[in-house]
Amino acid sequence: MGPIRVMIVDDHAVVRSGLAAFLLVYDDLELVAEAGSGVEALQLCQEKRPHVVLMDLVMPEMDGAATTRAIKQNCPNVQVVALTSFREEELVQGVLQAGAIGYLLKNISADELADAIRAAHTGRPTLAPEATQALIQATTRPPTPHFDLTPRELEVLALVVQGLNNGEIADKLVVSQSTIKFHVSSILSKLGVGSRTEATALAVQHHLV
Repeated sequence: MGPIRVMIVDDHAVVRSGLAAFLLVYDDLELVAEAGSGVEALQLCQEKRPHVVLMDLVMPEMDGAATTRAIKQNCPNVQVVALTSFREEELVQGVLQAGAIGYLLKNISADELADAIRAAHTGRPTLAPEATQALIQATTRPPTPHFDLTPRELEVLALVVQGLNNGEIADKLVVSQSTIKFHVSSILSKLGVGSRTEATALAVQHHLV
């Protein structure tokens, strides 16, 4: 059984060379390709057939999650480990849903990274504690309420948040003031608030607009 074939995907050449140097230390790990973009990674993955891909997440054009999804579709046996400086919940969820088996932060030690590559090769996931925490927070947070606002009411609410009065909103949407008044009262009722100020605060808090 030969060494584990590894490909590095990162849009920063300095990061790629640092990871390449680290891989040289371990006899059971072999660098077979380096890619500076998602498109290049997909092409090299089909050519070089790595066992494990170390994937940066924040890249121009094609990000890490999109690249991971494409790799898993085209080379389903390849395992992807996200290696990033970011711990945002959306990034963690996005790349794991795309098919990554691991999520690590770039501040881990060389031995930890080597162990994660070996684990990924055998199909075992490795998650940084911060990534695990982000997933726990995502699953325990109550869902964002939608308040059943219609698309038109959301449009009106967005203009209310911008501070426009009924007359200005009516001009902008080319409808009568009485129509806007009706929409605003419906919005206040659905949101369970008594004023435009409260409606604005609630809209911002729940990212309604």
